[in-house]
Amino acid sequence: MVVVKELEQQTERQEQRIAMSYEQFLTELNEDAHAEWINGETIIFMPPNRKHQAVVSFLIALLRTFAEFFQLGEVLAAPFEMKVSPDSNGREPDILFIARRNLARITDQKLEGPADLLIEVISKESASRDRSDKFYEYQDAGVREYWLFDPRPRRKRADFWVLDDQGFYRPVPLEKGIYHSTVLPNFWLNTNWLWQDELPDPLSAFARIVGPDTLIAFLQKMKEEDLQ
Repeated sequence: MVVVKELEQQTERQEQRIAMSYEQFLTELNEDAHAEWINGETIIFMPPNRKHQAVVSFLIALLRTFAEFFQLGEVLAAPFEMKVSPDSNGREPDILFIARRNLARITDQKLEGPADLLIEVISKESASRDRSDKFYEYQDAGVREYWLFDPRPRRKRADFWVLDDQGFYRPVPLEKGIYHSTVLPNFWLNTNWLWQDELPDPLSAFARIVGPDTLIAFLQKMKEEDLQ
């Protein structure tokens, strides 16, 4: 326990790894720590930078608004573990979407089974892991869509993969930076929003996606809920 506390205190300087069992991972880490259990090791991540947090916060707010309004499922954010089987690694993706028909997979502690959609936002330390290790794990787990964003100044890249009928990810090309989801019906994302110094207001982005009539219905619903 002392070793784990020392490692958590060092995360401001570098990513930390420590060998431990999954049972130790569950009992010895602070529940707010952003960490993953991978092949018998716990990886404790560095705190994300401001741009990473801004992109994640924007996407969470936008996706939650969309998913809740259309009753599509639940959007969760790290730190929340996804463990697809008892013997699998324990991952904590930046953002998880679980479709309504799969909500029974969510427990108080973790997601037991694959999410329908996973989103990772790359940081300096995570680039190789997100593009390689996690890519194949998520593919093999049956995650239907994987979105990967790299907001670093000289990168500004977005990649989207959709699981095909053979269980392999296929890349989806963008048209003018816009991606149309196959998991979230009628949802589209303009990736150019993510590279702006100041990201759009999530409600404004939601309005552009759904159109004026749906926005009016959404605002009316919010008003009615406030009056209850």
